[in-house]
Amino acid sequence: MDFDIPEDMQAYLNELDEFIDAEILPLQMENDNNRFFDHRREDARTDWERGGLPNEEWEALLFEAKRRADAAGHYRYAQPKAYGGKDGTNLGMAIIREHLATKGLGLHNDLQNEHSIVGNNVGLLLMIEYGTDEQKAEWIDDLAEGRKGFAFGITEPAHGSDATHMETNAYREGDEWVINGAKTWNTGIHKAKYDMVMARTSGKPGDGDGITAFLTPMDSEGLKIEEFLWTFNMPTDHGTVSFKDVRVPHSSIFGGEGRGLQIVQHFFNENRIRQAASSLGAAQFCINESVQYAQERKPFGKALATNQGIQFPLVELQTQCEMLRALIHKTAWQMDKYGAFSVSDKVSMCNYWSNRLCCEAADRAMQVHGGLGYSRHKPFEHIYRHHRRYRITEGAEEIQMRRVAGYMFGFMSQRAPKGVRED
Repeated sequence: MDFDIPEDMQAYLNELDEFIDAEILPLQMENDNNRFFDHRREDARTDWERGGLPNEEWEALLFEAKRRADAAGHYRYAQPKAYGGKDGTNLGMAIIREHLATKGLGLHNDLQNEHSIVGNNVGLLLMIEYGTDEQKAEWIDDLAEGRKGFAFGITEPAHGSDATHMETNAYREGDEWVINGAKTWNTGIHKAKYDMVMARTSGKPGDGDGITAFLTPMDSEGLKIEEFLWTFNMPTDHGTVSFKDVRVPHSSIFGGEGRGLQIVQHFFNENRIRQAASSLGAAQFCINESVQYAQERKPFGKALATNQGIQFPLVELQTQCEMLRALIHKTAWQMDKYGAFSVSDKVSMCNYWSNRLCCEAADRAMQVHGGLGYSRHKPFEHIYRHHRRYRITEGAEEIQMRRVAGYMFGFMSQRAPKGVRED
């Protein structure tokens, strides 16, 4: 077994670093763009006059960074070559996402809103795999270039993690479907022209089948954004949306009638392993910064680094990073070789542990840095506030642990859900 990063991947990481230094960092420092990454002025990201939504100048800056990355051939790394990508692997994405996060927060990679110069365009992946010919013709180019997108209307106000108990429903009238219900934590809904709404069209609560995905125009009559939920880490683009007799054509069904939930599940594993790698990178950043500071800071005439009370907690965190990195790489490699659902238990292990580890590393970094670490002159409190969310939103820790237990005790099987392709 070879645990080294492949030579071609290491060369690509070097290429990404060169691109960041040449294109992205100068853009970040241009004019006053750095105010969005200056932790003392983080408030600049939020437009309080528009109810806490993301500042439009900030989002325009992120779009420009992605445009440049796309022009340089990096943004679509994970996409098939037929769509301008590099046929990137799950292992490749895990290595890249950790590498970028380890560099710290910046215009190259800002996990608060999943921004990165190497994109994780789940909407495009879904469209390539499950869109009809007509949908692909309409959507793929715009999705690939970031001109158009859709939000994901999955979570419901009364049910949270239990996506199968879905009160949002749809019934057919002729060539139209009528949707009624509500969704919450509808991220990105402030900009999206469409919402991919999951609605029960058959079956009973608790059934995985019978849930259909509808690509629903946001300007549909009867569709209303009720509120944007303010969070631990502002700004917010997380909306609560209601649907009252919203009519959409039969052609708006995405992925087949009754198969909506299973199709989205196909990409949960890929998304979770990438997010796990990002949290690992952020944790490693916190450790690296703490080690450097402990060597420089000399209270009472000697470096903090000479104290075992500083050393040992960081040693434990570094040990966990090394073990987690090995598991993430192994899991991503097995996903590439055997299919996304072959290691679902390992994906859940990676995901919940990496998110917890990142919060612990950020908290320890605050402690090592003392008052400075608690202040907004350092990024640790921002990292904690942001990554604390992932212990809930990527499938809560308890849900991930429940999945692992399901595989351990034989209640679940390592295979794709009905109607979902394995690779």
